[in-house]
This record gives sequence, structure tokens and C-alpha cells, in this order.
Amino acid sequence: MTISSLTRRSVVTTAAAALFTTGSGLLVPARAKGLAPTPTMRGGSNNYRPGAPIVARIGGGGFWMTGTVRRAEDGAPLEGQRIQIWAHTTEGHERDWHSHGATLTDANGEFRLEMPQIVPAFGQAHGHLAYDGDAFKTVFLRPVMGSSRDTSLRADFVLQPV
Repeated sequence: MTISSLTRRSVVTTAAAALFTTGSGLLVPARAKGLAPTPTMRGGSNNYRPGAPIVARIGGGGFWMTGTVRRAEDGAPLEGQRIQIWAHTTEGHERDWHSHGATLTDANGEFRLEMPQIVPAFGQAHGHLAYDGDAFKTVFLRPVMGSSRDTSLRADFVLQPV
């Protein structure tokens, strides 16, 4: 069994290392510094309808569109932000009014909206989402599903103030 002895040198070395680590910020918890805003995706605004109503569900449901909305720079969740969702589904085309709806984010910046199953349009199963409020820059997203058999799709927004 080895017993370590405290020497003046080991105490000074340990103290110096502790001061360096604390002063360098290595012990500070990670923070979201400089979180970049989400860029608008090409094709995301296709068939967008300003003013789509806030709804509890689009159509008969069975498919979930989910995500989060955070503020650029600090990553804070944004409550009460309006997210519009539309897609080509088993019940209608993305250009149809009844295929559009909006929802609001909760206190954690999360949103969920149930809608009919998304089906491929132009070869890809995809959804459309938009943040189109007044406080932040408008962002359109067009996430593509991994498989047309998926029953949910997630899209996250990082918004930049106007």
C-alpha cells in the first residue's frame, strides 16, 4: 500500500492548478453563447397562407409535428410564439386551407400539433412550418421525413429579434 505524503511542493502545485482552472473558466457551466438563428429553408414558404387559424388539430390527426422555439444568442425558450404548419397529407394538399393550422409554444418553447399522416409530394414526404410573428424575423422550414411511414416530424427554430 502506498501512502502519499504532503510536501510543500505538492501543495503549491495543487493550489496553482486549482487557481488556473478556476480563473480560466474551465469550471464554469456550459452556456449557449452566440446561438445562431435558423436560416429560412429553400422551398419552405411554398403554399404559405398568412393568418392560418390557431387550431387544436388539423383534420383527423394521427401524425405529430413537434419542435422548439428559442431565441438566438442565449437560447432562451420562447413562450407564446405562433408556428404555422401545413403539408400534403392523406386528407389534402398543402395548398388547401384545411391542410393549414397554427399553434402556440408553451412555457418551455415547445410546440405540438396533431395532423393527418404526411404523404410524399414531388417524391418527398415533408412538412412546412413558419414562424411569422412581429417580434422576430420570419423563418420558413421544410423538413423532409426519413421515411413516409414515420408518424412524427420535428423542426426546431432559433429566432433572431427584428
